[in-house]
Amino acid sequence: MKEKLKKYETIGCCGIDCGLCPRFHTKGTSACPGCGGLEFQEKHPSCGFLTCCVIKNGLEVCADCHDYPCKRFDREKGGYDSFVTHKKVFANLDNIKDNGIEPFVDNQSKRVVILNDFLTYFDDGRSKSFYCAGCALLPLNKLQEVHEFACNLDKATATKEKSKQTKDYMTEIADSLNIDLRLNKKKVG
Repeated sequence: MKEKLKKYETIGCCGIDCGLCPRFHTKGTSACPGCGGLEFQEKHPSCGFLTCCVIKNGLEVCADCHDYPCKRFDREKGGYDSFVTHKKVFANLDNIKDNGIEPFVDNQSKRVVILNDFLTYFDDGRSKSFYCAGCALLPLNKLQEVHEFACNLDKATATKEKSKQTKDYMTEIADSLNIDLRLNKKKVG
């Protein structure tokens, strides 16, 4: 399929923000075009959320459905997937349900701008997933604080060192808010 299925392909039917996902920012053929974007079904042919929400019901996001949240969502697990960007599916969808998708997209676009700056100026080549997690999970005002910190670093500092300082500051902020930015959690016990 060579057409977009949704107006806002960076906002997943399920509530993830594809614009903050590492796969969206991947270069090459493994890049994800976002939910309902060009060739999405070729990359994710079994996405039940897209099939139900967009194809069967003609909706933009699950929050638009009178059955939201349906059995596809498992609130006990914090969403339907353990991937970091899925941690906010309910908060995102509830925000869309309460305020509409346009204000949500406007707000998320601020996060995407910051993420693009981090990836362009503060990525040591190994930090994309970390920056995506931070941009998805931190409150916007705290994310803006981290961004301001990064932008105020000495321009002459090597990218690797700027990346380290930025990630350390982002982790400090996240820890103070009890937000876990670790990408690979290991179960204890």
